[in-house]
Amino acid sequence: MSEPLMQLRNVSKSFGSVRVIEDVSVAIHPGQVTVLLGENGAGKSTLIKMMSGIYQPDSGEIIVDGTQVHLPHVRAAERLGIATIHQELNLVPTMSVAQNISLGREPRKFGVVDRKKLARIARDAMARIGMDLDPSANLGDMGVARQQLVEVAKALSLNARILILDEPTAALTGTESAALFAVIDELKARGVGMVFISHHMDEIARVGDTVVVLRDGHAVAEVAASTTEDELIRLMVGRELSEQFPRRPRRRDDDAEELLCVRGVSAGDLVKDVSFSLYQGEVVGIAGLVGAGRTELIRAIAGAETRTGSVTIAGQDLPAGDVAAAVQAGIGHVPEDRKHQGLVLDASVTHNIGYATVGRTAKAGLVDRAGQRRRAQDVAAKLRVRMRDIDQHVRDLSGGNQQKVVFARWVAAGSRILLLDEPTRGVDVGAKVEIYELIRDVTDAGGAVLLVSSELPEVLGMSDRILVMSEGRVSGELSSEQATEDSVMALAVSNSHSDASAERAIHTLERETREQA
Repeated sequence: MSEPLMQLRNVSKSFGSVRVIEDVSVAIHPGQVTVLLGENGAGKSTLIKMMSGIYQPDSGEIIVDGTQVHLPHVRAAERLGIATIHQELNLVPTMSVAQNISLGREPRKFGVVDRKKLARIARDAMARIGMDLDPSANLGDMGVARQQLVEVAKALSLNARILILDEPTAALTGTESAALFAVIDELKARGVGMVFISHHMDEIARVGDTVVVLRDGHAVAEVAASTTEDELIRLMVGRELSEQFPRRPRRRDDDAEELLCVRGVSAGDLVKDVSFSLYQGEVVGIAGLVGAGRTELIRAIAGAETRTGSVTIAGQDLPAGDVAAAVQAGIGHVPEDRKHQGLVLDASVTHNIGYATVGRTAKAGLVDRAGQRRRAQDVAAKLRVRMRDIDQHVRDLSGGNQQKVVFARWVAAGSRILLLDEPTRGVDVGAKVEIYELIRDVTDAGGAVLLVSSELPEVLGMSDRILVMSEGRVSGELSSEQATEDSVMALAVSNSHSDASAERAIHTLERETREQA
């Protein structure tokens, strides 16, 4: 094997009294992908932040090209050819695509930004991953998936020798992920060494060469990427996960109460005349391609988007565009983008969990701080939120534990209807099962769940019924018995102006690729 481009030798890192990484060694070789695998909170993000100059190890060494180095900041790492694509987007939504790609290293001519060269750099970077966006387009006008691709293009524009990818496919469709994997293959052929983090187990064998498994801040194993999924899961969580989807789809009881009734709802340009009902004890999945209007529909029901049409909760009309009224009616909304829409990052775990109940539990007009803290501790323990303590800032938690805090808010609020938009994005296998168990608990208690997910196996495995959206409309409904990946995709492209048979062929190719991996 060739000499490593980069090595971390026996590195450790603590925050206060909490030891996050202890005596971990990792090597990145040219033309190979090292996968870091572990549950949320296992130390993966801390480890890559040491590689990229955000954190410095308390002990141990960082070796680049055989020489020990100190990386005091990100610029120092970039000068050595180290680029990072972080799990949470590090982009400026008020700036253009081109400005984001060259942010902090804008080309200049006669002391001013060379806009032609800026646009050319952006086009070249986007072309490497098959994107064709207007470099002058405003980033904030784009969805999360396209913003993630711009983040990838930004990292590639650095011509990195060492590329760190932290959940790069979390917001991507299968087609977009396939394009990124092709880029990874090209970079491997050119001798680029990569670090890859993903909670999609099928991606490990597709892109990886070796896997370093982390558990509670320790490296517990280094194995080949071809290791079976069951064995990787066992190494990662330290226990067997015998059932991926602990909830089994079921038929609705004849006397089940109609909890949510949506009639003729339209919102913005993406949701058009949608009608459906959600009954006590059931999970209804919403499937569709990116841009079909799934997120916008969820937000309209939750009061976060203006709408027309009617929404009733247990027979009571819900006013449009009123989040507080939706919460009061028993709706809990877990949004697609937890960082910007679901959390106050600089507030504590206690405060984030308590935002939905702070007014309800006030005494004589004063916040019941002791009660809020006690309830937050109870629900955080139930959901196994990994944290230093209940006063820790949410910003400092791992992505998966941040997601659990959003869930904890609605558990504490006793929400009867959960609107879940990509609820397991960026969440490890063990935490996914815990979220599925929470969904089961909600329906077993007589609540109901509306589930939006880009992972078809998740929708198929958890839903009693599936509504398929295409170009803003419900193009069909499938029972759990009728639903397959092919039947869902056939409805997802049924209203599309593109060639449906080509879309189905792309889907079939993606499915076969996953099966081969």
